[in-house]
Amino acid sequence: MAFPIDEGDSLSSSTHKWDYDVFLSFRGEDTRYSFTNYLYEALHDKGFKTFIDNDLQRGEQISAELIKAIKSSMILIIIFSQNYAFSTWCLEELTEILECKKNGQKVLPVFYKVDPSEVRKQEGNFGIALTMQEEKFENNIEKVLRWRAALEEAASLSGWHYEDGYVSYH
Repeated sequence: MAFPIDEGDSLSSSTHKWDYDVFLSFRGEDTRYSFTNYLYEALHDKGFKTFIDNDLQRGEQISAELIKAIKSSMILIIIFSQNYAFSTWCLEELTEILECKKNGQKVLPVFYKVDPSEVRKQEGNFGIALTMQEEKFENNIEKVLRWRAALEEAASLSGWHYEDGYVSYH
């Protein structure tokens, strides 16, 4: 899997010092011990310094350590899986990643056994998850609206669609 990064991309600028080459955003229950682990190992074997959140404590809010890792990573890979949007942690991470995209960081989505249009249009599990999030955050609907917009934006980016061993460029 080659990364589509332009030679003249601002990310390669010698003026910025990145702590990580790659940051992986994923729903652990779905892909930690399968796809994400294989991707992490492949990146590591190719010499990419890759951040994976194996040792971070879980909760409703993402930690300052995680935000720092996102902001200090050159490439941000989002692995969308069936249950990604059920996690408030993942959704908060996604909004932070898209904020970093505005600052020139490269964001690459991977649609793991999920159709990109399902994420973009918030159908299937993504629709169910967002409805659940709206009920959970009925007093802070703006948060859910940000998540909806972030899912739509991220699913509109060029990336990869992985379906049962077959990878296509989206």
